Amino acid sequence: MSAAPPAGGARKRPQLTGRAAVLAVVVCAIAVSLAYPVREYITQRRNIAELEQQRARLLADIKVLDDRRRQLADPAYKDRIARERLFYCEPGKTCHVVMGEKPVRETEAAPERKAAAPPWYLTLWESVEAADTGKGRKAIGSR
Repeated sequence: MSAAPPAGGARKRPQLTGRAAVLAVVVCAIAVSLAYPVREYITQRRNIAELEQQRARLLADIKVLDDRRRQLADPAYKDRIARERLFYCEPGKTCHVVMGEKPVRETEAAPERKAAAPPWYLTLWESVEAADTGKGRKAIGSR
């Protein structure tokens, strides 16, 4: 006894045919085989971009250093630096050195001095003394 075909005489076709299964396997194999090269390509492009940025930074550094080299090769610049920093005096001229504060040029305004922070060891010692005498401030959030 055989099963009776559905009405209309048409047989129901299976959802997944052999050809469709083979096609799915081939597509998956291609996708898997391309995943690693695509990942490597993206990684290499990222590395190239980073190297180009590094190259641009290094070229900018080279330009700055080259400008500085040209500046140091200039005899007039060397003379000016020697007068300002080392207090050299040219032969035949009378030079005076004022001790104390650095002289302010007439065209420049006197810069405002900021209160210098005490050295770290002085701050540490003051905090130890304050903790010993009980005069220190409490930390925020302590009870």
